[in-house]
Amino acid sequence: MKKLRRITTFVIIIQSYFLRLIVLHAQDLSNSAWHIQAKNINPSNYYGITVANGMIGIVSSPNPLQVKDVVLNGAFDTYGRGRVSNILKTFDFANMDLDIEGRRLGRADISNYAQTLDMKNAALTTTFDYQDKASIKHTVLALRHLPHTALIDVEITAKKDIEFTAHSVMSAPDMLRDVKNFYHRIDRPHALIPLLTSVAKSPTGKHIVAASNSFIFEEHRGEEPQLIHEEWDFNMHRLKFSKKLKAGEKYSFAIVGSSIATEHVADPHNEAERMTIFAALEKKERLLKRHREAWEKLWQSDIEIEGDLESQRAVRSMLYHLYSFVREGTAYSMSPMGLSGLGYNGHVFWDTELWMYPPLLLLQPEMAKSTLEYRFERLGQAKLNAKNRGYQGAMFPWESDDEGQEATPVWALTGPFQHHITGCVGYAFWKYYQVSKDKTWLRERGYPMLKEIADFWASRAEKGSDGKYHIINVVAADEWAENVDDNSFTNGIAIEVLKYASQAATDLGISPNPKWNEVANGLVVLKFPDGTTKEHATYKGEMIKQGDANLLSYPLKVITDEATIKKDLAYYEAKMAPDGPAMSHAILGVLHARLGNAEKAYELFVRSYKPNEVPPFGVLAETAGGTNPYFATGAGGTLQVILNGIAGLDITPNGIVQLKTKLPSKWKSLTIKGVGLEKKTYVVK
Repeated sequence: MKKLRRITTFVIIIQSYFLRLIVLHAQDLSNSAWHIQAKNINPSNYYGITVANGMIGIVSSPNPLQVKDVVLNGAFDTYGRGRVSNILKTFDFANMDLDIEGRRLGRADISNYAQTLDMKNAALTTTFDYQDKASIKHTVLALRHLPHTALIDVEITAKKDIEFTAHSVMSAPDMLRDVKNFYHRIDRPHALIPLLTSVAKSPTGKHIVAASNSFIFEEHRGEEPQLIHEEWDFNMHRLKFSKKLKAGEKYSFAIVGSSIATEHVADPHNEAERMTIFAALEKKERLLKRHREAWEKLWQSDIEIEGDLESQRAVRSMLYHLYSFVREGTAYSMSPMGLSGLGYNGHVFWDTELWMYPPLLLLQPEMAKSTLEYRFERLGQAKLNAKNRGYQGAMFPWESDDEGQEATPVWALTGPFQHHITGCVGYAFWKYYQVSKDKTWLRERGYPMLKEIADFWASRAEKGSDGKYHIINVVAADEWAENVDDNSFTNGIAIEVLKYASQAATDLGISPNPKWNEVANGLVVLKFPDGTTKEHATYKGEMIKQGDANLLSYPLKVITDEATIKKDLAYYEAKMAPDGPAMSHAILGVLHARLGNAEKAYELFVRSYKPNEVPPFGVLAETAGGTNPYFATGAGGTLQVILNGIAGLDITPNGIVQLKTKLPSKWKSLTIKGVGLEKKTYVVK
């Protein structure tokens, strides 16, 4: 009998061992195209990943149970550098503390610390062990179906008998003032909802910002842990509970939190609490189900690369970030850094219309439409901007804030003269019409915008003694060329949008302003003696910050003959500054792909993002070796190499068409799913 017990015990040990191997193997997601894992994390060389839903962005931290920032889309106030508006941080309502056996967890006490982003379900999970006492799993989600709400899911597994205390912490960032903290409980026979709430003013008092959160327990009503509220100081308060666990016992709970401002509603205090109550009564499983369903719908539009896991994961990360930074049905646009922090003050540049918008237009046209609505709602301010500078029509600011006024710091001389942004807005509006063929939208949104932009360019261009039209004194798309004449991209985009406006009028049965075609046909595109496009009137071959003249071949179609495209490629590729932003390589990659140079296109695809990845998640910085992630502009450019280059997708008067292209030898196939309003599939093999 003793021998039989020993054999049984041995079998159980072996089973346990193999079970552990299975669990550990399941956690190794290095071969998954849907997961990004960070292990052996160095806190001093850490650039966080963002979970966002187009309204709130939550940036990860290397510290257990903490987040670095919570950014609230659309809400701006004047503070910080440059005397200009900045996007606001909101309350840090997603932070926690955890005490085990009376000791506060910190990095010094933990091991096996790892973070994994599940891109398919937009969830960031952190796992770690606390000494030999417990294992913790902590997951953060910005709920896709609830724009102002996030969920934090926590699971604690005891290795020994322990008592823990979990704290939900609500703290205010430094820029918020007049902070007021509130705590109350809604006690009903079927539900107990504790509400930890904070309300404050933005730096100048322009906005009221509010956040509220609550615990969600799995126990039945009346069996939940007892809660204690602690007021620490004016900028922070917390709610905590304690629980004893036996060795091997697992305990799960969640925190749901919401944040909103007067930018969004008249009464943010009550609305933040109402949204949190709504989520608390929905309960965790229903919240997760609806969140996953919303992301499943988004991922119906996807890029699938067969034969190259690294490229597949990188491309999916770019899509994940763009999808995270914007919502359909809103009137918010995207900053170069999206919702990953306060980079570029949250302002909107040409980065949206020329770099991030094109992939969204192909894969998520309703999201793209929201960024257009942002511009349309600021058309009146753009008209005032033009009037105040002596021009007709509408002139969009280089840096746009929530009001649509020029928000470039006054010391940055790009602001007054980087006028190509106005052409980029017109370009984006026309491309949406070419994709959608929506004449009602064209009549109500597209043409009113294009008319004002065309009127601007007609008044901005000057007729010279040579009988041609010129655009004098601009900052080029190559931003190192300041206050130059006849910049190639500025003139090129003006030519295009003047023609778009005439075509839009014709499609609506309206007589176009004859001046538009006159200026479009008369604007110069300068050339060197050998026919190479000249970046601007005084350009002498110096190094350039980023692509400019090549943009006339793509995305514009001012230059279409193959010989000139090749000549411009050969000339300007050698002029690109090695420390410039990555988008230039992306444009060159698109052009090489369309010329049939698949291997060169692949090389430029990799170059457009790989040197810019920073640890531990490979998020993109603006430049190689840069420290300002996440650079969504660069992601938009790289995605265009795939979509518009290697896949050959092109937006034409006939809608989306596929050009003939070649596949890089490293890839077995490329499939683009869910393209356009019809959600078509395109394949390259």
